[in-house]
Amino acid sequence: MTGTDARVSRQPIRMVRTAAVGAPMLVLLYGVLRIIDGLDGDHGSGWAWNLGHALFLVAFVLFAGLVVGLRRLLASAGAAGSSTTPRTGLRVLLDVATAAGLVGVAAFLWVILGDLFPRLADAAPLPDPAMAAGPLLFQFGLLTLLVRAAVGRPQLLPGWGPPLVLLGFVPIAVNLDLLPIGAALILSGLLPLWHRVH
Repeated sequence: MTGTDARVSRQPIRMVRTAAVGAPMLVLLYGVLRIIDGLDGDHGSGWAWNLGHALFLVAFVLFAGLVVGLRRLLASAGAAGSSTTPRTGLRVLLDVATAAGLVGVAAFLWVILGDLFPRLADAAPLPDPAMAAGPLLFQFGLLTLLVRAAVGRPQLLPGWGPPLVLLGFVPIAVNLDLLPIGAALILSGLLPLWHRVH
């Protein structure tokens, strides 16, 4: 293996490790800043709003990196598996999950940019069906990849990781003021990727 090959093969590893910790940490910080922003009874423009949304934007860029990095790691692990591995079926599953996850991320980024730049939101609002489908596609894509990481070989995530991430999405869906709790649960579910992916 050449030095270039080694760098290319290690890129998804670094991407997954960084995003698995960085994305939920930034969501947690956004949640805290959102609470600070709402102390006056209103959520809107101000330093906490702007900084929080900037962190939220970066978090979803990292989530996109996590989806892509996981797909690459899982695809290479599947290709190296036994001859009984249904490689075509696995590839299709990974591709569908990755596409869903990235479409969901794009919807989040569109909304966040609209929050940061109201003129953009007025000029190009996200259609209501996309607003509803975006979070579901993101969760479906990410959770599908995480489940595969938990049940495949090598096992990149313990079996309790994906359910903990799913549990983290619940308080966020209930009330955005619960973002820090949801983010902490998601971080707990993803943290083993930092230790197991190397």
